[in-house]
Amino acid sequence: MLLPIKKILSPTDFSDPSYEALKIASELALNFNARLYLAHIVPEIPHPYWAIQFPDGREAYEPGLSEYEEALHARALEKLEEVIRERLPKEIESHAIVRKGEAANGIARVAEDERMDLIVIATHGMTGWRQIAFGSVTERVVRLSGRPVLTIHAPRIL
Repeated sequence: MLLPIKKILSPTDFSDPSYEALKIASELALNFNARLYLAHIVPEIPHPYWAIQFPDGREAYEPGLSEYEEALHARALEKLEEVIRERLPKEIESHAIVRKGEAANGIARVAEDERMDLIVIATHGMTGWRQIAFGSVTERVVRLSGRPVLTIHAPRIL
């Protein structure tokens, strides 16, 4: 990792563990006088492969879906801006980023596209069948990202 750190990415799913990671990210941003980027990845809505066969495109099969996806994106951006206003010190230059896709891939892509110096992300502490069934977004971010990742251990979710 090259010092000083100038750009920090703090991905959030708006959960308490992600807010714990945000606290650490904001402390680092203050100490390094770095910019802090909050990111949320909106999951893509799956489309049946045969829907592309409609001559008028997917809207013929799924009317209103584009508007719904746009509303999800807009709501996530509003929520990120609310988090910035309510949870971050005014001294930190903060930015909100919303992307569409799978969480781990989206986070890694944002980090690469925006040339982040550090990713600060919560572990969420899943155990047992949840860990086996869902894996961990954090684990996948660590594997996928070419950027340094600081993982913040959050309380276990049973």
